[in-house]
Amino acid sequence: MDATNAKALVLTGRVTRAEVPGLCAELEALLTVPGTTVVDCYVGGVTDPDLALVEAVARLALVARRATVPGGVVLRLRDAPDGLRSLLALVGLSEVLGHVRVDPP
Repeated sequence: MDATNAKALVLTGRVTRAEVPGLCAELEALLTVPGTTVVDCYVGGVTDPDLALVEAVARLALVARRATVPGGVVLRLRDAPDGLRSLLALVGLSEVLGHVRVDPP
């Protein structure tokens, strides 16, 4: 994967369930850029990681997985807080999110 093709999606503040469709639309727009194979999703600025954020990550992963890009798209979680990592593990998504890579802090 060529890191120069990486696009960025930044999540800050408290992510609510109402914001999830907009975040998915934002990711879909990034995926229309030719050559996009990696999207870095910066989550270090989120506050109070909760199940709404877990839902957002899961749905973003689904959008990335469904992308019609040869070889697929990798969604990399950047600066993931420990609380988010713990929640992903708790609900069993840390292993299931195949196209999502949680990079170390």
